[in-house]
Amino acid sequence: MLSRALSAYVIGIDAHLVEVEVDITSKGLPHFSMVGLPDAAVKESKDRIKAALKNIGFNFPLKQITVNLAPADLKKEGSSLDLPIAIGIIAAEEAITTNSLGDYILAGELSLDGKIKPIRGALPIALEAKRLGLKGVILPKENAAEAAVVNGIDTFGIESLPEVIEFLGGISGKEPFVIDINTAVTESAIYEDDFSDVKGQEHAKRAMEVAAAGSHNMLMIGPPGSGKTMLSKRLPTILPPMTFEEALETTKIHSVAGFLKNGQSLLATRPFRSPHHTISDVALIGGGQTPRPGEVSLSHHGILFLDELPEFKRNVLEVLRQPLENGIVTVSRAVASVTYPAQFVLVAAMNPCPCGYFGDSRHQCTCTPRMISRYRSRVSGPLLDRIDIHVDVPAVAYKELSNDYVGERSEVIRQRVTEAREKQLKRFKDDKIFANGQMKTRHMKKHCKLTEDAHGLLDTAMQRLGLSARAYSRILKVSRTIADLEGSEDIHSHHVSEAIQYRTLDRGQV
Repeated sequence: MLSRALSAYVIGIDAHLVEVEVDITSKGLPHFSMVGLPDAAVKESKDRIKAALKNIGFNFPLKQITVNLAPADLKKEGSSLDLPIAIGIIAAEEAITTNSLGDYILAGELSLDGKIKPIRGALPIALEAKRLGLKGVILPKENAAEAAVVNGIDTFGIESLPEVIEFLGGISGKEPFVIDINTAVTESAIYEDDFSDVKGQEHAKRAMEVAAAGSHNMLMIGPPGSGKTMLSKRLPTILPPMTFEEALETTKIHSVAGFLKNGQSLLATRPFRSPHHTISDVALIGGGQTPRPGEVSLSHHGILFLDELPEFKRNVLEVLRQPLENGIVTVSRAVASVTYPAQFVLVAAMNPCPCGYFGDSRHQCTCTPRMISRYRSRVSGPLLDRIDIHVDVPAVAYKELSNDYVGERSEVIRQRVTEAREKQLKRFKDDKIFANGQMKTRHMKKHCKLTEDAHGLLDTAMQRLGLSARAYSRILKVSRTIADLEGSEDIHSHHVSEAIQYRTLDRGQV
């Protein structure tokens, strides 16, 4: 007897349909073979399925069983094919009578007692079911909330194999899992940190606001304990609220990576990723034998924070060039070539010197000029070329730490940032970019109109400070953002003056 069931496997962040064909015949010796390029985890499903069927009271057929996973030329991986293969065997033995196997995508890992365990990539699987025009998906209960955010299909969360058999056989009238998307977004869009927690550092807070408003990459330079990490963790709280489309795309990446909590439906807060400086280039950019998303993709629509920037390996930092430039990262392996989205704001922090106290009035620096030069040179010019804002973060005085002054809350700053972003979205609606930090030369020529005073100031700064052409374009971009925050169409001298302050390294001062 022949049966067919539908499932899906994930490549990159997208799911692809798998047709599970099961043929059972009594001719020949008992044998269980699986074809269609299954990996080790899929091959091991034979033993899980045998034990699960036995333990729910189903007599496993001692016949010749052939399972084909189509398309047969693409490698299948993971344990999510356990459920459709088991259902296919039951259907081929005519233990259930149903015409709905072709209406649903089934995915789930089987326990030996017939329970269904959660899987990765439930959201991409639900999106694929909708794209194909199917009725819905049958997934583990823990993944139901995640898949239910996809409108137009039914999502059934199940706990055990008998529950699936009863549903497909029409014995149980199980209702689909329903979720209120607006409530899910509201409940998950809550940040624990707030900018009002930060004492002092008003100059750095202002630089963070500018960076958020224009999606500018940022480098903070200061001694240990000056608050660089604390400031960075609060940057996501002032970025514009995530749209549903952004939340959906970010959730897909975290779902594939297996980072969503059981029962979590959407990731509506901006991601903040802070990898350790010992991270490898593969872990940062993505990859592995079967490509998986790396930290740059997990930071999509959020913040990638690199603390102690010069301590990262040179080859690790160099792989950041493509995602910073293009907003995507392509990982090529023998198995597949996968493209992941990677549109993030890079925030980096470093000490001014190896000991950390160069320029600090309260500590004596023990580094020689040669040591300081070697330390700074660990960060390459091409990477610094992609960082618009360099800002000093000096140590905070006791007087500022001990006073009762409470700064602006994140929601107040976020309102100004959102208004500035809306201006940029309107400005670049035909240019396929969304923020000032992404402007190319042609955009700057069109949208960065300087007043006569601003021209004069920038000319003087270029000559006296010895600024490079690279610094010139960065100053224009940041000036444009400062003007947007102020609601000005033209760029005035005070906008340029503030932007020049954010080029610490180009001025030769740290």
